[in-house]
Amino acid sequence: MVSRFFSPQVGLYAAAALAVAAIAPQADAAPRDKVFFETAAGAWKGPGEIVAGKYKGTKFTCNLTGEPTPDADLGIKLDGTCRVGVFKQPMSAVISQAGGGYKGKFLDGAEGKGLDIVSGAVSGDKIVVGINRAKLNGVMIARMQNPAVMNITISVKVEEQMVPVIGLALTRDTDELAVGSIKP
Repeated sequence: MVSRFFSPQVGLYAAAALAVAAIAPQADAAPRDKVFFETAAGAWKGPGEIVAGKYKGTKFTCNLTGEPTPDADLGIKLDGTCRVGVFKQPMSAVISQAGGGYKGKFLDGAEGKGLDIVSGAVSGDKIVVGINRAKLNGVMIARMQNPAVMNITISVKVEEQMVPVIGLALTRDTDELAVGSIKP
């Protein structure tokens, strides 16, 4: 049963984990990965819903901002919040290149209250990321429909099957874009 491994808090963590990661890219993958991370950078907002398990039907909204990793390695740093009703949960993730691949964590990682990002690959306009926390294993797929729209699906492994549990539709938050002034 999905609810055995899944809570709304972990679901929101995983949703924010659109913090996109890639692992073991081939030599020609680095430019492709960089383009994906650059496209994913910026301000995003949008609704999501838990679509399976005990909390099925729970709706939430997220406001997230992605920027290059602090050490300028290939990757992304994500900060923001997700809200369920009147409750707001801070979200953060850092994904960066480690050796020939990527590693990361969401919030404080699986050792704390978050998730570990353990694998992933960029393929064109999407990234598939492996996520882990204790007995919870799953994947997040983030697909850039265009530079202003990103759809995310999070699935968890139940027995031998991957079951979609969260859907999230983000749009670029144009309210957060800097606007220059016009001088007379």
